[in-house]
Amino acid sequence: MNVISSVIGNLSLIIGSLFLFSAGLGVLRMPDTYNRIQTGTKATTLGTILVLIGLSFLHPTWALKLLILIFFVMLSNPVSSHALARACHSIGIHEADVTVVDQLDAADELIDELPTDDIAVTPEPEK
Repeated sequence: MNVISSVIGNLSLIIGSLFLFSAGLGVLRMPDTYNRIQTGTKATTLGTILVLIGLSFLHPTWALKLLILIFFVMLSNPVSSHALARACHSIGIHEADVTVVDQLDAADELIDELPTDDIAVTPEPEK
């Protein structure tokens, strides 16, 4: 095994492990469900990909299988976090007070505030 690939593989494993650790720490420290979902998804996606890249440098014969796993992680993590966030929103789990804006509720409130009976349509002047 080449020394350079061993160093790159081990560094990638260490950095990926740090991202995975920060994801776990972020899940504990975030104030509400939506922030926890975001922290868990973004950091674990990067951490898992870095760990798999490190493994592919350490075991080059596994590279194709690990590439397939990386593709699956990149495809499934964002989709699953989106599904979790939509499910939480649909059953009524609210954000913490420190969360600034809920775009879906803000859009619903704007639609509810639109006047429906007071709309006067003025005809266009003829030319």
